[in-house]
Amino acid sequence: MEIKGKVILALPEQSGTSKNGNSWKKREYVLETQDTYPRKVHFDFFGERADQFPLSVGDDITLSFDIESREYNGRWYTSIRGWKAEKAGAGAPPTTMSEPSFGGYTAPEAPAAPPMVQPADENDDLPF
Repeated sequence: MEIKGKVILALPEQSGTSKNGNSWKKREYVLETQDTYPRKVHFDFFGERADQFPLSVGDDITLSFDIESREYNGRWYTSIRGWKAEKAGAGAPPTTMSEPSFGGYTAPEAPAAPPMVQPADENDDLPF
């Protein structure tokens, strides 16, 4: 899934060691969409991705993410785990306003208008 918006909050990095002895780290952010009714979305990057996608407050991004829910002590918790963040304008080809694109479909060219033909005989009484 993808969502676009601006990073409005960057929370401090969290790290620790799992029960199995593996170290882990997590960076959390809050994104605000630019819709008519803006929404705030809390998401995180876990493990290697915490360092792979450093974000700052004010960055306009497109976030690719997965949603996961899990149960703990009879309650359900949902998290949004980011797996890629692209800053606005980074890696995207420049867009032009020449012609709209509809999934690769290109409208056929319109035929040229036929030339206006003047009647050869002024006494022609046909209406067309």
